[in-house]
Amino acid sequence: MTDLSTLWEVGLPLAGAGGLGVARVRAPRVYWSLVGLPVTQVRFTMTYRSTMDVCGLTVQPSRLRAFMVRTVARRSDVQPVPPKVRRVRGTSTGMRVTLRLPAGLEPADVVAASERLRHAWGVHSVNVVETKPGFVELRMTGYDVLRRVKMPRRLPSGPLTVPVALREDGTAFVRDYLKVPHALTLGANQSGKSMYQRNLIAGLARLNVALVGIDCKRGVEERGYAPRLSALAITPGEASGLLDALVSEMEDRFDLLSEYGAGDIWDLPDKIRPVPVVLLVDEVAELFLVATKKDEERRDRMVTQMIRLGQMARAAGIYLEICGQRFGSDLGKGATTLRAQLTGRVVHRVNDKQTADMGLGDIAPDAVVAVTTIPPDKPGVAVAGDSSGGWSRIRTPELSAAKAAAICAEYAHLTPDVPALAPYRPVIPAEIPSVDSVPLVKPIPATD
Repeated sequence: MTDLSTLWEVGLPLAGAGGLGVARVRAPRVYWSLVGLPVTQVRFTMTYRSTMDVCGLTVQPSRLRAFMVRTVARRSDVQPVPPKVRRVRGTSTGMRVTLRLPAGLEPADVVAASERLRHAWGVHSVNVVETKPGFVELRMTGYDVLRRVKMPRRLPSGPLTVPVALREDGTAFVRDYLKVPHALTLGANQSGKSMYQRNLIAGLARLNVALVGIDCKRGVEERGYAPRLSALAITPGEASGLLDALVSEMEDRFDLLSEYGAGDIWDLPDKIRPVPVVLLVDEVAELFLVATKKDEERRDRMVTQMIRLGQMARAAGIYLEICGQRFGSDLGKGATTLRAQLTGRVVHRVNDKQTADMGLGDIAPDAVVAVTTIPPDKPGVAVAGDSSGGWSRIRTPELSAAKAAAICAEYAHLTPDVPALAPYRPVIPAEIPSVDSVPLVKPIPATD
């Protein structure tokens, strides 16, 4: 009986500890909800003031506050003032804390101390987001959410909003073409760039948009999406003609906007509003390469047309998604001018620092270092930046080419007919895969 009771008293705690250890690795969300979140909340509550003081996030109290402490509270020691905690909320991946900044502190001060806060409270990461003037939100994650990608249940929605990847703070990274009309995506071979494109196309296929593809690798990447494409060019010659057709369509839409006195297509009545167009260019460097004098003239015309679309096409409802392995001034004249129009930036692992600089150096210099540290054994990890200077690490969920093609086939009935693009309408394959015949999307497996 003594042996049984000893086994019960010792073995049960050990089994429980072992189970939590397994849950921490195999089911990090469960472990965080049961153990990590309660421990972090207690640690945050007990050490908040001292942590803010050590991290330099306190200010001297105002004269009125100091007077009230000395006269009303009868205390001679007036403590520095930390940001006031307005709200603490636990999530399935971490914890959100809303802070009211005192006079003398700015969001940049909290951002600079985020790494120290992470270590002080024992969380995986701390991201600082300014919610409104004077308020910031600390978005803490309890574990590496990018290790196994699982998209949130509640995703942003909108007429041109596509959830593409998962941010390191546990929120969804979305391409909202109404906010960021044009974007540049860079990445070396096997970096996950194609996976990003598949997730983007699969999301766009479900929306009321016209998809236009340029894939000068004879359509290797985009031919499978033919049922959902309104136009497809697979050679530089076809690409030149397709870009001319898009510019002509843009000019016709400007005539329509001028007739109705509208600023963009979204100000037009629904009945006459033209369908939005998203141009997907795979491996943009192929459009810059030349072998003969004739090719050089065609290259200059294509680059000029893309720059025109980047500068003016937003109001006409035409948006650009430019992808490539490398993008720099060495591609030829017009490359830097085109890049300036592409305000959205997503950079996967690259082969040289110069490409990272061209992708993010002009909008978020701090993000260049983050790109160069992306390991090769984590495909799909990238750094997303925007023109405001903010950036974050993201990772796309795994999606096979067959699955993406099946989604395009399923939503082929949404493919709009754009008369100006009719000559470039792709031929639909005889056999189209169904969604049911393709394996479901699986999260990227852990490789570290």
